Amino acid sequence: MFRLRSRGSAKVRTRIKAQSARFSFGGAAVVRPRVQLELTDRLCRAVGRPRDSVALVTCGTLGVEVAVGLARNITRVRDGKRRGDILTSNLSYHGNSALTLALAGNHARRPREADGLGLGPAFPAPYAPTHDHDGGACDASCAEEVAKAIDGRGAENVAAVLIEPVNGTTGGAYVPPPGYLKRVSEICRDRDVLVIHDEVLTGLWRTGTPLASHHWAGAEPDLVILSKGLGAGYTSVAAVLVSPELAPLLRHKDADPLPAMGTMAANPLQAAACLGVLDELESLDVEAFAARGERLGAALRELPDLGPVKAVRGLGYLYGVEVTPGLLWPLMEQAERHGALFYPFTGAGRPQSEGLVVAPPLTSTDDDITFVIAALRDAVTALSWPHPAAASTTAP
Repeated sequence: MFRLRSRGSAKVRTRIKAQSARFSFGGAAVVRPRVQLELTDRLCRAVGRPRDSVALVTCGTLGVEVAVGLARNITRVRDGKRRGDILTSNLSYHGNSALTLALAGNHARRPREADGLGLGPAFPAPYAPTHDHDGGACDASCAEEVAKAIDGRGAENVAAVLIEPVNGTTGGAYVPPPGYLKRVSEICRDRDVLVIHDEVLTGLWRTGTPLASHHWAGAEPDLVILSKGLGAGYTSVAAVLVSPELAPLLRHKDADPLPAMGTMAANPLQAAACLGVLDELESLDVEAFAARGERLGAALRELPDLGPVKAVRGLGYLYGVEVTPGLLWPLMEQAERHGALFYPFTGAGRPQSEGLVVAPPLTSTDDDITFVIAALRDAVTALSWPHPAAASTTAP
């Protein structure tokens, strides 16, 4: 996200080098997946789900697709579901395949109606720009929209609710109201509907905890998808974790064949890189790590006092900085002049909000956090106010 360095992780490099000297590929049906089994065991323990079963795949999009297939299989065996509908929110984003794009609600990535497979989001996300309260804030009662969506479709037809526990880059790190995720779980449990958490972006400490759902009691999902934090830029990989109460149903005699994981799914070299990432995460000084995240959040929340910044939201090492429409691209250009690169978001509400995502590496030092705070503050300050670009919302 900011100044390029050749630092990297010695732990990951060591794992990759050792594995590449042995062998880089071996299909799990032919070679005993020793490295992969070590990875699944350590991963489940790292996120506090030690008894889960795991499907390893090649990317976050495929992880979502596999999770959808597993959820459909489980509910048909367990509950005799007639269909396997998957319900998502109107701000959600779950990957780049034809299915996941059609399921999700992010306006910038929705396919043409004719190409949408008859799918689409089913309920509003619990954030004011996408769930109108006549100017009021969302709260846990907004989960009743999920109940309405399930009941409207017929619970016998719904396999799962697929949700981002903390919004990622589509709306800019929106955090759900207290109690919302717990209430969603209760609603789904009462209707024999599974809860899938898409933690492709937020999983493995991005929000300051191993899983984003750990911020709220009673929010544990039935299935969880991890990806970006597991590969950490060293390899493309994803993991679908299934709770121990549900996983045996996938081996039931009435279950459909399991979804294909892919020829290259978590090959030994990928698994070795992921083990190195877990080595790195497990070596973190948790107190210092948390303190840096709190310092980052506190500094960012001071930015609205400078003018062009409308709001700051997020937690841990994931924040969205929303700016006045028309100022996103000028702000990003200013930030680049100060040595920092950020990811833009445009997506929530009417008019659509826009801003940038602040998500520094989890291995950032105190100096790194100081740098990114200063670079962004200087970039915001450098924008004249009012800025002539504010009259236009068209990106270059």
